[in-house]
Amino acid sequence: MIDTHCHLTFPDFAHRVDETLEHAASMGVDGCITIATTVDDALTALTVAELHERVWCSAGVHPLHADEGPHDWAHLQRLAQADKCVAWGELGLDKHYDMPPQDVQKRVLEEQLATIENAHQAWGRSLPIVVHCRKAFDELIPRLRETTLDPAGFVFHCFTGDAAEVRACLDFGAMVSFTGVVTYKNAPEVRDAAALVPLDRIMVETDAPFLSPVPKRGVRPCEPGFARHTAEALAALRNESWDAFHEAINANTERFFGVA
Repeated sequence: MIDTHCHLTFPDFAHRVDETLEHAASMGVDGCITIATTVDDALTALTVAELHERVWCSAGVHPLHADEGPHDWAHLQRLAQADKCVAWGELGLDKHYDMPPQDVQKRVLEEQLATIENAHQAWGRSLPIVVHCRKAFDELIPRLRETTLDPAGFVFHCFTGDAAEVRACLDFGAMVSFTGVVTYKNAPEVRDAAALVPLDRIMVETDAPFLSPVPKRGVRPCEPGFARHTAEALAALRNESWDAFHEAINANTERFFGVA
């Protein structure tokens, strides 16, 4: 299986990416998508991906880094054209924190969406989009509906909402991805949401170095290999066999990101 969302460029993995990938492979996680948080980070992520056969990357600006501009959207678009870049993002809105201000987050979101729409029109092809949405579903989903982008090309990563919010994502037409949060005793609403997602619309990630799942909760950094624990927990809570769930998430990852 593939960890569909981690951050191998973060300091936690400095000088130990090879070791991290070896550990992941020992857990049955034989590939990773390292997700960008800024334009500079997208370049670093691409460099990491190009050095490792089973690593891919994305290109985007995280809403919590929206105030770290100016953002070179033309450069981001060039990075997104690389063979190892398989997605845009992560992008979106985050209302959990006071900073950056919402007006800054929204401006950067608008600039990114325009960049993506223009790129797709120029290329004649599209890349999927990794969405960061925290306490902002009511505002973000209607805005995404207004774009020319295919709803099936979005994934709401690290889903931590409730059943109503996951239904909103599914009604929109997006994929939904879960981290170790789904294994936490204090997140029953996330488990309720995970049980509602159709088998062909679900993916698994770590968001490493954050959010280590049970039985590794509290371990820092979270490792991409820990995606195996989350996947097994999801299969159990959904009353699906490991083999069936494993096959499904692999098929979903290949279809969505174009990697296998």
